[in-house]
Amino acid sequence: MANDLTFRITRTRFDEDYSPADSSRLTTNFANLARGEHRQQNLRNALGMIDERANDLAAPSASAAAAATSASHASSASPAGDSRRYAVELDIVSVTAEFDDGATDVAFPLLEMLDVTIVDQHTGERHHGILGNNFSSYLRDYDFSVLLPTLDRSAGIPADFGLLHGRLFQRFLESDAFRSEFDQEPVVCISVSTSQTYRQTATVHPVLGAEYAHEHASLTDDYFGRMGMQVRYFMPPGGKAPLAFYTRGDLLHDYSDLQLVGTIATMETFQKIYRPEIYNADVVAPATYRPTLEHTDFTVPPVTYDREERSRLGVTQGRWTEEHLVKPHRALLARLAADTAVPTR
Repeated sequence: MANDLTFRITRTRFDEDYSPADSSRLTTNFANLARGEHRQQNLRNALGMIDERANDLAAPSASAAAAATSASHASSASPAGDSRRYAVELDIVSVTAEFDDGATDVAFPLLEMLDVTIVDQHTGERHHGILGNNFSSYLRDYDFSVLLPTLDRSAGIPADFGLLHGRLFQRFLESDAFRSEFDQEPVVCISVSTSQTYRQTATVHPVLGAEYAHEHASLTDDYFGRMGMQVRYFMPPGGKAPLAFYTRGDLLHDYSDLQLVGTIATMETFQKIYRPEIYNADVVAPATYRPTLEHTDFTVPPVTYDREERSRLGVTQGRWTEEHLVKPHRALLARLAADTAVPTR
């Protein structure tokens, strides 16, 4: 199996000059923004929103960071709340699965994620953030838009739904390609579900904010569970609604406050653009909260986003995955799905 499947990583800077690669899912948040006549202004505005939010979140802990480095950077340390201290740089990490199983299609664009770097513009220090932002997967399109509609859901979702996706993800994390570039687990941050009710708990983190708990595991929870990930929900200070954080590690202790700032600033910005009814609402989520896209009291962000196209293209992308991944590599993928050497959590 090891020789039949390997992985290759490439990087593309996500900035105002970014254009999606031919292999990128057009429904991925960052790719969707970079299309059409307003593409450059979209990107400029989105990146500006990320920087602004990062500085806002970093302000409460900036004093401690400045104090820790004051001896060597006495002249450059900035006061807490400096709105221009930090800049967020984003790289698109594209993961290609390369097959040596005799099929005509020898490579497939398996995953794309954003990798974060937080730059202290006063000291020049560069802090590596967290991989996983805007997690993108063609195979997930196939699972949810092609396979799931064919299943008899009255009997429940089959226990192996999403198993192949989880195996491929975990195989990538164990690969030389991943280990040569990253030394921390990814964190996938997405929107809360409109089908669940969330209740605030007593846990409060200085950067992640107030923790919420949900009623029961969702299909999305189970799907990410196949990837070895578990979920926690937090509403960051100054935020309008909780975010869902999926990770294989310990969200509260495996990452620094500044790393969490980079992820929240990035993903909350994209959610403000994609789901403004929830994340750019004019009111803050209460202690007992059920999200809805029916709210009318929200602010439209200065970014053009085609949400309808995103839903419509899911089936198209799923069919493309079926043709170029699922069918040509069926035997190898079946062996991988049955492989118990890669555990799920």
